[in-house]
Amino acid sequence: ELRAYQADVATVLRNGCFSILPATELVPGDIVEVGVGCKVPADMRMVEMLSHQLRVDQAILTGESCSVAKELDSTSAMNAVYQDKTNILFSGTVVVAGRARAVVIGVGSNTAMGSIRDAMLRTEDEATPLKKKLDEFGTFLAKVIAGICILVWVVNIGHFRDPSHGGFLRGAIHYFKVAVALAVAAIPEGLPAVVTTCLALGTKRMARLNAIVRSLPSVETLGCTTVICSDKTGTLTTNMMSVSKVCVVRSVHQRPITDEYSISGTTFAPDGFIYDASENQLEFPPQSPCLLHIAMCSALCNESTLQYNPDKKSYEKIGESTEVALRVLVEKVGLPGFDSMPSALNMLTKHERASYCNHYWENQFRKSKTTGDYVFKRCP
Repeated sequence: ELRAYQADVATVLRNGCFSILPATELVPGDIVEVGVGCKVPADMRMVEMLSHQLRVDQAILTGESCSVAKELDSTSAMNAVYQDKTNILFSGTVVVAGRARAVVIGVGSNTAMGSIRDAMLRTEDEATPLKKKLDEFGTFLAKVIAGICILVWVVNIGHFRDPSHGGFLRGAIHYFKVAVALAVAAIPEGLPAVVTTCLALGTKRMARLNAIVRSLPSVETLGCTTVICSDKTGTLTTNMMSVSKVCVVRSVHQRPITDEYSISGTTFAPDGFIYDASENQLEFPPQSPCLLHIAMCSALCNESTLQYNPDKKSYEKIGESTEVALRVLVEKVGLPGFDSMPSALNMLTKHERASYCNHYWENQFRKSKTTGDYVFKRCP
């Protein structure tokens, strides 16, 4: 599964110009250029920033649900963890904002993802408590059986010269066979079957409680558990953001009125409906000027891309999760004149979208998407 995170191609500086080459041809020292949507092909140190910022999604490596800002300044901390290496681009991570150039410092197994793969290969299965107890019981039983067999053979030494055996050596061999037969009879051959049956019954009981167990020894391990610690940050999140509510302010008789809309749908699929405060579905959301302006701003001030993967039958994002959530909102609102097919807005360039919206409204708008306090500080 780690191969799915590896980049296929990279934009590399070769012979004085940048060209697209297979990522497998990268070597330490190559200069690589990355941009929005690019998978980092190797571990690289940033050397030049081509935009005002660079943000990278490192969720596959660190479990962080939010993108991380990268910078050119080096890290002075010794033995810094991945989160502290802000000037390093790690192989397999995805650039969600900005452009930069970096020099390759590690490829293949010499990368952060490569070390994870090597650690997985070196991992040894630890024996479960049940297996440990069975091994201890088997060792103890073998010693007891061996002791009894030796005792039986020694006790019958006086019978080795019995004329019925035909000699001392034949008598010794006869009682040795008796001891071996005793050992074979004493070995519990049905013990593995009994243990497997008990574990299967435990698995069946857990299945009734909607708990699926793939490994039978896990049933006994779970039975020995007293406390379960779970960390939800970065491990249980799908990092699939969506807009659930929209609050707008409109003017009625020169008085500000606040309207709130609810949006259905919790995935990147642009399928959902918009409801007003009375939970009535809006038949044509663009009829609301406030919603239409929000959709226009979300479409124009957006660098993300939403793509449909026919193999996985799901939508995939390229860019910030928040930006993609706004992109999906635009699709749900629907801009007049745009095709209703998903990702229709992506077929136009940023300037074409701006030109269309300006032509539709016959006015020039300046759009800015940021936090509220940032906007209020600049309002006259």
